[in-house]
Amino acid sequence: MDPGFRARIRAGDEGAFAVLFREHGRAVYNHCFRMTGDWSIAEDCTSLVFLEAWRLQAKVESDGGSLLPWLLGIATYVIHRRRRVARRHRALMERMPAPGLLPDFAEEVVGRLEDQDKIAAVRAALERLSRTDRDVLALCVWAGLDYAAAAEALGVPVGTVRSRLSRARRRLEKLANTNLGPNREPAAVKWQQTGDRAKAVRPSGGDAR
Repeated sequence: MDPGFRARIRAGDEGAFAVLFREHGRAVYNHCFRMTGDWSIAEDCTSLVFLEAWRLQAKVESDGGSLLPWLLGIATYVIHRRRRVARRHRALMERMPAPGLLPDFAEEVVGRLEDQDKIAAVRAALERLSRTDRDVLALCVWAGLDYAAAAEALGVPVGTVRSRLSRARRRLEKLANTNLGPNREPAAVKWQQTGDRAKAVRPSGGDAR
C-alpha cells in the first residue's frame, strides 16, 4: 500500500477517495447487500458509507494497511442506523401506496431478484442470532476479513471476534439443520485458521488497498 495514501485520505484528496471507491466499492456494496438482503437499500447504504467516510476523513490513522476494515465498520454503523430510522417510520411507509409493476423483466433485474431471494433465506436464520454475532459473521464469513481486520472494523478485541464467531457458527449450523428442511441443505463452508491472522473463509479475491 502506498505509504502516503492514508495521508491523502486524511487531507481530503478527491483523487485518493476515487481510488478508495474503485478499490473497495464492490466489497462495501456486497457487505451492505448481505446485511440487508435488498440490492436497492444496499446501493443507498454504499453511497452513505462513502459520504460518511469523507466526513470522517480526519479520523483515519496515519499508519496501517488496507482501509477496507474501516469502511466496513462504517457500513455496519450505517446499516444499523438505517434500521433504527426505518422502525420509527414503518407506520408511515405502510400507509403509502404499493409500487407499480416493473416496466420490464431484464435479465439483470431477474438475476438481482433471485439473489435477493437466496439472501432472504439465509437471513431468516441469521435474524435469530444476536446483532453482534450477525455482524461478526457478515465481516468474517461473507466479507472475508481476518480476525484482526474484523476487530478493527467493529472496535472490539480480537479475542471477542474469535468467541463471537465460534458461537455464531454453532448457532447458525444448528438453526440451518433444524429449520431449513431436508430439501434445503446449507452450502458447505470451508473454515481455516492460522493464529490471529486466521480467515473465516477463503475470499474470492483480495482488494489491493
